[in-house]
Amino acid sequence: MPIDITMPALSPTMEEGKLAKWHVKEGDTVSSGDVIAEIETDKATMEVEAVDEGKIGKILVAEGTDGVKVNAVIAVLLQEGESADATSAPAPAAPPKAEAPPAAEGPAKGDAGTLMYDKGTSTTSTAPVDAQPQAPAPATAAPSANNGNGKVFASPLARRLARERGIDLATVAGSGPKGRVIKADIEALRSGKTQPKTAPAAAAAPASTAGAAAPAGLSKSQVMAMYEEGSYEIVPNDGMRKVVAQRLTESKQTIPHFYLTLDCRIDALMEAREQINAGAPKSKDGKPEFKLSVNDFVMKAWALALQRVPAANATWAGDSILYHKRSDVAVAVAVPGGLFTPVVKSADTKSLRQISEEVKDLATRARNKKLAPHEYQGGATSVSNMGMYGIKHFAAVINPPHGTILAVGAGEERVYAEKGQVKTGQFMTVTLSCDHRAVDGALGAELLGVFKGLIETPVMMLA
Repeated sequence: MPIDITMPALSPTMEEGKLAKWHVKEGDTVSSGDVIAEIETDKATMEVEAVDEGKIGKILVAEGTDGVKVNAVIAVLLQEGESADATSAPAPAAPPKAEAPPAAEGPAKGDAGTLMYDKGTSTTSTAPVDAQPQAPAPATAAPSANNGNGKVFASPLARRLARERGIDLATVAGSGPKGRVIKADIEALRSGKTQPKTAPAAAAAPASTAGAAAPAGLSKSQVMAMYEEGSYEIVPNDGMRKVVAQRLTESKQTIPHFYLTLDCRIDALMEAREQINAGAPKSKDGKPEFKLSVNDFVMKAWALALQRVPAANATWAGDSILYHKRSDVAVAVAVPGGLFTPVVKSADTKSLRQISEEVKDLATRARNKKLAPHEYQGGATSVSNMGMYGIKHFAAVINPPHGTILAVGAGEERVYAEKGQVKTGQFMTVTLSCDHRAVDGALGAELLGVFKGLIETPVMMLA
């Protein structure tokens, strides 16, 4: 029986990708493990390997096609003795098993973010939350996901939500692929609305926003109508820009941000940095083997602060809070058309030199879209440093599912008063954005205070 080769999910939140390149053509023989294609997501370019041996019977998605949905059939692999005639159309996708996580809808509210972390790196608070009132299912809704033998096609998340809310799936009009009932359909019933059978937009909704109201804003035609025709150039948004827009909109709409700002005196840090860099060993060509940046000290101090205030090393997960054992700190890296946040794992246990080398490596590969999914997923916090652009102060948007993000401004010489005397010193302004659901004001202030102490007395990072 021919084997379907499907679009792989390269991360828990991936919904679609670009089939960048085929390494095989129809009629080629492949073995298990052979690279057959390259897939581009908003974050990386990954290779797709054959999972079995056989012959490429038919390629169903052309090279360069963007917006290919996860689990869509992209090619068909023939076994010995099979004919390509049987591959004129892709076989219908089998209904997902109930225990498998839904590829296009992401984790449930109560499990938000848990797929982004390694097992054993977090502890969970299981304090109960108030149940939300539930709307009864309309008794007259027409079944649309029934396959004719009584079985209803529905995503695992939709099944769980329906079970929790006492909704009979047979009465729900599914708006997913082939009439599949998805989370958006259950949410529509809960709010007292009905979901039309032919609502394709719900099936294509992003994982984090399925079932939510569309964000307010002007349409493309409305925006274009405000400008003289020919006075602008239209550049379609690529996958990265779409995901950045979706995630940041989700962040500001769903995460209750609050901000804490203070100034750090960095004279001692700058002196320590100068001394360490001056003492760096030289390579054969006479160049220093490493050069620490201010951001390397920031990353180290922030990681240590999270260990000393562990209650703030937290992320919100719906009905629980995850308290992380490691200080996995993401660092914001600007790239053309978007932003990456690769994660430095266990940054509190690494030396300044190790952090420096790892950040440089991650940033370089991020700009070349060569990061693996495990390198930019997870983490409980981020550091965003715009000091190199001369920005003195800014407030960053939290990157879900993180609980905090530290925005770092430029260091500058300032005049200040101390014990009645006028002095000058180098200062840096930092602003902490907190998810108020997981990190309260006093806790955030304590965390920022510990960070300030480490930055102003960098020798304490060695204690």
